[in-house]
Amino acid sequence: MRCAGGSVNDGGMEQSFDPRQVGNANLIYILYLVGVAVPVIGLVGLVLAYNARAAAPPAVDNHYRNQINIFWKALGISLVGVLTFFFLIGVLIFLFGAVWYIIRTVQGMQALARWQVIEDPSSWGFPRAVSADAAPLVR
Repeated sequence: MRCAGGSVNDGGMEQSFDPRQVGNANLIYILYLVGVAVPVIGLVGLVLAYNARAAAPPAVDNHYRNQINIFWKALGISLVGVLTFFFLIGVLIFLFGAVWYIIRTVQGMQALARWQVIEDPSSWGFPRAVSADAAPLVR
């Protein structure tokens, strides 16, 4: 539930969506999408996500954790795809990884735009966005 000032109440604990932090998290999602065409840009997004986590309120930190997980899992899928590329299955693995990466990134952007958090940022599946007051936000 969105409250005045971009905050949500999480069981009596105020969770803030600072507009600067939200803008930074959104920028990282955009960099990830650009990273599909220019892979080095995704690495820039990863560095920004790691740097921004320390000062982020828990609701936005949830998105940074999601972004970090997206990057490392996509890299792992890509490496498996490259290693098995000569067996033709690698092409399918690589394509699956690219589609997974794009869907996870877009879903994160949509959740952030709705002031929602990702229910389980460390999951391998496609995340479910929930309002920040319904999700446990642990650092």
